[in-house]
Amino acid sequence: MLYLMKGVKWCSPVSHMGKVTGSLFKAHTLKNILGINEQQLKISRASSQLSSEKANSYNYVIVGAGSAGCVLANRLTEDPLSTVLLLEAGPKDTLLGSKRLMWKIHMPAALTYNLCDEKYNWYYHTVPQKHMDNRVMYWPRGRVWGGSSSLNAMVYIRGHAEDYNRWSREGATGWDYEHCLPYFKKAQTHELGPNQYRGGNGPLHVSRGKTNHPLHRAFLEATQQAGYPFTDDMNGYQQEGFGWMDMTVHQGQRWSTASAYLRPAISRPNLSVAEKTLVTKILFQGTKCIGVEYVKNGQMKKVFANKEVILSGGAINSPQLLMLSGIGNADDLKKLGIPVVCHLPGVGQNLQDHLEVYVQQKCTKPITLYSAQKPLNMMRIGLEWLWKFTGEGATAHLESGGFIRSEPGVPHPDIQFHFLPSQVIDHGRVASTMQAYQVHVGPMRSTSVGWLKLKSTDPNDHPIIEPNYLSTERDIWEFRQCVKLSREIFAQKALEEFCGPEIQPGSHVQSDKEIDAFVRQKADSAYHPSCTCKMGQPSDSTAVVDPQTKVIGVENLRVVDASIMPSVVSGNLNAPTIMIAEKAADIIKGLPSLQEKNVPVYKPKTLESQR
Repeated sequence: MLYLMKGVKWCSPVSHMGKVTGSLFKAHTLKNILGINEQQLKISRASSQLSSEKANSYNYVIVGAGSAGCVLANRLTEDPLSTVLLLEAGPKDTLLGSKRLMWKIHMPAALTYNLCDEKYNWYYHTVPQKHMDNRVMYWPRGRVWGGSSSLNAMVYIRGHAEDYNRWSREGATGWDYEHCLPYFKKAQTHELGPNQYRGGNGPLHVSRGKTNHPLHRAFLEATQQAGYPFTDDMNGYQQEGFGWMDMTVHQGQRWSTASAYLRPAISRPNLSVAEKTLVTKILFQGTKCIGVEYVKNGQMKKVFANKEVILSGGAINSPQLLMLSGIGNADDLKKLGIPVVCHLPGVGQNLQDHLEVYVQQKCTKPITLYSAQKPLNMMRIGLEWLWKFTGEGATAHLESGGFIRSEPGVPHPDIQFHFLPSQVIDHGRVASTMQAYQVHVGPMRSTSVGWLKLKSTDPNDHPIIEPNYLSTERDIWEFRQCVKLSREIFAQKALEEFCGPEIQPGSHVQSDKEIDAFVRQKADSAYHPSCTCKMGQPSDSTAVVDPQTKVIGVENLRVVDASIMPSVVSGNLNAPTIMIAEKAADIIKGLPSLQEKNVPVYKPKTLESQR
């Protein structure tokens, strides 16, 4: 245009009339040519953008290579025509391809190193808990291949059959026990072999403890002396009672979902994995999800999904990412200036967790793990594990435990015990000080419910976490029962020869008021946050995903992790999370759900007694 103006400027209005006309004609022609070129340029740019999007496009983009994400990555790439990109905020769980060089993850006995370290851990904290003397509670969550299955205590517990039947009643149709049990089995290879409850052919290896420690044996004998049944499989017919616990340990190594599912699939040409990649936003066209935005090596990038984006970040990260992307309570999003894509008030609500206390007893014999924590012994244990994956380093030592009912009338167990022949102080961040043993004990179906919300629009800012612990009288009463029933077991004859003075709560703590004060001061999270994107019917205003795991109100977006549990299960969460992902994979593939009808489940002969 500037060129045309120059041309006109030098034309005399009279003597160069012909030139002017010619110039105008040329200008008109040139304008048309330029317009065509401009149009072609736009088309060419759009087509190159489309082709680069296509090159940067996958059928599925999975956010989070944790307990659920690794399962989905494996199962969805079983179809060689399905392309999958798995994005993980943390690093790989190996160094130079070696597990031994990352022994802090893979040696079962080394678990507290990473529980207490920010390197592979989101290292969350709650707001001060007003019903717990304003304590700020520590919440470790995995930020590494395998997610929290690379940090946890490797306890494999499924929960009770009635937890899943309750889910179905709460709106998660198709998620009752008969539709969930087959997926627990599909995931599992149990070292004791398959049966009506156990799997024998899955990627997740499950084993029993090998130490046969005298304190574990004495504890189990004491529970029977107290009147509780022995159960030979708390994940099978009978959860109620005490017995040997299942663990995700295989050949002396932690068997995370990275080991079970991701590594076997990593060489598939249709699976791409990116680590140290923080997803900051879900991308939408209207209400249709088309991809995600992420940061890697300080650079902002986009990637597109032509089928679906699946969030598997866990009970904190998944709702956080939904809210950052405009899905959540519209009023809260507007306050932060986030454009609303879909008003879903249930996002981040319904937060549930398990709280527990440690009841600790001094041991009169030098047989606890205290001796193993001396520097020379630690070196010996470490070298044996590095050499042949055996010895005291090859177990997490939480080898016995159980489930009981808190009082008559409770239909299935609501208190869980983990026994440890050692003393744990402050999540393992403080070294043990004496020969001692302890039981981790806590209620399984607390009535206190919390929430989480965004602190800011910065994806690096941890959200505000309010679990609202001990906010109901029922929860306070249940914890009193936990302490009283633990003390009763520890007072049995089988533990007499080992039983020194009580360390915690301590003999001075006797009245209900004193026990309540002890619980407020000493209870801690069992690391089971869940239910923040609850599954339910689209007619339920508090539901976030439907029973197909699709986010309600938008297209092509799912959440598959512990956040979609309608309510917390009666037990640890890793096994149920893996089951959820196994079942969701079939849903995504369009396969009919597996089902096993009329599998028997133990019921107490009478509910008139507590045991």
